[in-house]
Amino acid sequence: MGVHHIGVDEAGRGPAIGPLVVCALSIPMEDRAILTELGVDDSKKLSKKKREAIHSEIIASSKSRGWRIGLVHCNPKRIDLWMESRTLNSLEVWAFSEAIKEVSDNSLEYRIFLDACDVDAERFGRNISSSLKMEKNDWKIFSKHRMDSDDVVTGAASIIAKVNRDWAMERLSEDLGIDLGSGYPADPKSKAAIEELCKREELNDCLRRKWKNVDRAWMMHHRKPIPSRSITPHSGVQSALDEWN
Repeated sequence: MGVHHIGVDEAGRGPAIGPLVVCALSIPMEDRAILTELGVDDSKKLSKKKREAIHSEIIASSKSRGWRIGLVHCNPKRIDLWMESRTLNSLEVWAFSEAIKEVSDNSLEYRIFLDACDVDAERFGRNISSSLKMEKNDWKIFSKHRMDSDDVVTGAASIIAKVNRDWAMERLSEDLGIDLGSGYPADPKSKAAIEELCKREELNDCLRRKWKNVDRAWMMHHRKPIPSRSITPHSGVQSALDEWN
């Protein structure tokens, strides 16, 4: 059936509010030109309107051409619990690997392109390979920083991840009646939202309690340590694409 290419990227590593979303997109190698024709690029280089328009085209093409899309959606509770004993890098290795598993088939040959999250891009690739327990010589991993700018399949994955995270943030803002902004620490809307939410007696689950700016805001308003998460099995993970589109 020929070689398939998988691009993998994430949205939401740094924000103090909302989920981390990882996307893997698998397409036949010969379909790469379709993504180029759609105007796919690094999601950060595209306007919100353009991202969503291209996202719709990617989804339509995936249905008509049998492309496979895997999404792993980690909410703040999952992130906080993971970081009790592990690192954000290791969470992303897990999430990237799970997304790849969703879109891959052991009977096919793959080239996997990763937008590396680790400062050491090669180490990130090795960790993904180890997590996947790759033994097949016909599966190759290419891991580098800014892969979403250099590889069109990874760029498409970045768009899908970003659009799904944006939608999640919009839903959270609607549910809370507060404009949460992007969730990034430097965003004025997000700063104001963190202050408002940390004034309350119960800390909303949309906040990442392991982030220093959330911890500082809580401490300033309450003069006591931020409450720890209650540990529940498998909390905070969603990997079904149709529940986020």
